[in-house]
Amino acid sequence: MIRRFLAILHARNMEFLRDRSSLSWNLLVPILLVLGMAWIFWEDDRPLFKVAILDQSQQLDREAHPFLSTRHIHFYTVQHKQEALHKVSRHQIDMLIKLDGTRTYWINEDSPKGYILEKMLLGSGGAPLNKAAVSGSAVRYIDWLLPGILGMNMMFSCMFGVGFVVVRYRKNGFLKRLNATPLRAVEFLSAQIASRLVITLTSVAVVFWGMGAFLDIRMDGSYLLLFMVAVLGAVSIIALALVATSRVSSEELASGLLNFLGWPMMLLSGVWFSMEGTNEFLQAIAQLLPLTHVLEAARAIMIDGYGWAHIAENVIVLGVMGAVFMGLGAVLFKWRADS
Repeated sequence: MIRRFLAILHARNMEFLRDRSSLSWNLLVPILLVLGMAWIFWEDDRPLFKVAILDQSQQLDREAHPFLSTRHIHFYTVQHKQEALHKVSRHQIDMLIKLDGTRTYWINEDSPKGYILEKMLLGSGGAPLNKAAVSGSAVRYIDWLLPGILGMNMMFSCMFGVGFVVVRYRKNGFLKRLNATPLRAVEFLSAQIASRLVITLTSVAVVFWGMGAFLDIRMDGSYLLLFMVAVLGAVSIIALALVATSRVSSEELASGLLNFLGWPMMLLSGVWFSMEGTNEFLQAIAQLLPLTHVLEAARAIMIDGYGWAHIAENVIVLGVMGAVFMGLGAVLFKWRADS
């Protein structure tokens, strides 16, 4: 029995080691993830708070107030007051300050970080500022976080639920048999997208309604508009997974590729924390990820009650991404594992 066990163990190890593409991805993905995290959080004294300064010149003058010299706070300038106030209410900005004209500061009074920053501002010794309440009702962190959790769940369900299935079909010869039929690649891929879309949206809807029943989740916008965003987002992510696995025959390699695409979305798309005020290059990369546009649109609908006009750009980008990924998947798709 031991000999049979060792023989199978050796065979599986050799199979994995000889699959150089899978071996490479299993080595590269952890390294790339660590380097990516190090890049995002590279500062030794990473700021604990985000404070936006309302300034049309976009020039931060730290001499304007002693508070601006406080360590462990990331100060940066913004130009649009209403947009910044919305971000304060959504916990994306911890405090907004206007130092010219009517010297004023805004905080979300339900935010622990806002409370601490207010105490620090008042104790900094500078000229007093007027306090102003954030317009609209306060937003709980759970209201801001829920779209991220649902989006992450949708992303992994779409990517791994489709990617592994296609690879398994190709590996066991099922796709080879389908290739002998009149079925075209675009038809097969469309069926995969439709199937996973129904499963994913059903599971996300169950979680959404279940959590809403217990947590009194905030929903100020249109359910129909939110549903449209979810559909477009799911289609674009599924199509991206199909592109990644369009020519892959190894489940290990597929896992590496899907993780390589999924982890940046989980880190940069605003699932757990806002990218507001972070490295501009990373923010630009985030805009290339479909999950970023899903979460931006979902939060705008759920938290702010915005309509089509405000999320039109996100919807258009998701539609274009879905069409492009679908086209690439159909062009690159192969039926046989050995072709």
